[in-house]
Amino acid sequence: MSAPHLHEVHDHEHPDGDHDHHDHPHGGNGHSHPTGIRGFFYGLFVPHSHDAADSIDDALEASTQGVRALKISLFILLGTTILQLLVFLVSGSVALLADTIHNFSDALTAVPLWVAFILGRRAATRRYTYGYGRAEDLAGLFIVAVVALSAIVAAWQSIDRLIHPETLHNLWWVAVAGMIGFVGNEAVAVYRIRVGKQIGSAALVADGVHARLDGFTSLAVVLGAVGVMLGFSLADPIVGLVISAAILVLLWGTIKSIGRRLMDGIEPELVDRAQHALERTSGVLAVTKLQLRWVGHRLQGAATIRVADTSVSDAQLVADEAAHLLAHELPNLDDMAITTVASVELPAPHAHHD
Repeated sequence: MSAPHLHEVHDHEHPDGDHDHHDHPHGGNGHSHPTGIRGFFYGLFVPHSHDAADSIDDALEASTQGVRALKISLFILLGTTILQLLVFLVSGSVALLADTIHNFSDALTAVPLWVAFILGRRAATRRYTYGYGRAEDLAGLFIVAVVALSAIVAAWQSIDRLIHPETLHNLWWVAVAGMIGFVGNEAVAVYRIRVGKQIGSAALVADGVHARLDGFTSLAVVLGAVGVMLGFSLADPIVGLVISAAILVLLWGTIKSIGRRLMDGIEPELVDRAQHALERTSGVLAVTKLQLRWVGHRLQGAATIRVADTSVSDAQLVADEAAHLLAHELPNLDDMAITTVASVELPAPHAHHD
């Protein structure tokens, strides 16, 4: 019987077209999503952080794309914030102030995430043997904290305005500023979410979702301005409170997503795809152990596969083929330790004769 053999996949390279790694449906793995109108809003605010068809399999390229997305979105949001702040100064709208504060906080969240992407490029050390990819998830926690704080500040401003009402001015400019906020944030949201999906970054997708939320809260600012124009003076602070509450409620989904990654949680469909790739490898009799986890926007894992009782070199070939199929199926995969264990057929029991 051959001894257990360990095969490690690291920085894999593979030619395209060797295997069709999309030859099985992903809908039959027990992971479903809402459909119809509910599904539409689910896709808007709870998008996946991975997409096998568009994933980037080079770690450095993925990090570079993430940094580029943050740079561009940072300047767009800062420009939007400055325009909205100028309108707030001439109008006094607390709903617009709430939106401006949140847009500014969303722009600032790009900074720690930017640092995390750069830090994640550093090579592993004797102290950090898995590298620095977790910095990205910690940046995600910072994003959650900043967004929550901005919602609290906006709510406080709105409550103060309810207690001490003030006359608003230049309401048409407030409405225009709200539309500017919506357009700017939606552009950033589409860009961040698309890149986040491609590189498998939950933190970048979460940042994109926050930008999308900001866009819809900017539309709420327009609604508040219209309400004041129609004679309902409290519409502005009430809209500010609604914006703050909506941010806190929708933030819960992001907290769960980031927390799950910090606890080494993984999307079940990714495990299903990895297991399917291993099971369809020629020579694999069974997959007895399979583990995956995210480290930033890259995947790591380990697997134990049972093969026929054969030579070590044959077991190595099976492990190589399994690694090749996994690399196609999970482009974000950086490290996968594959252990082969020989399957021993027990001899048939002999009949006993008296």
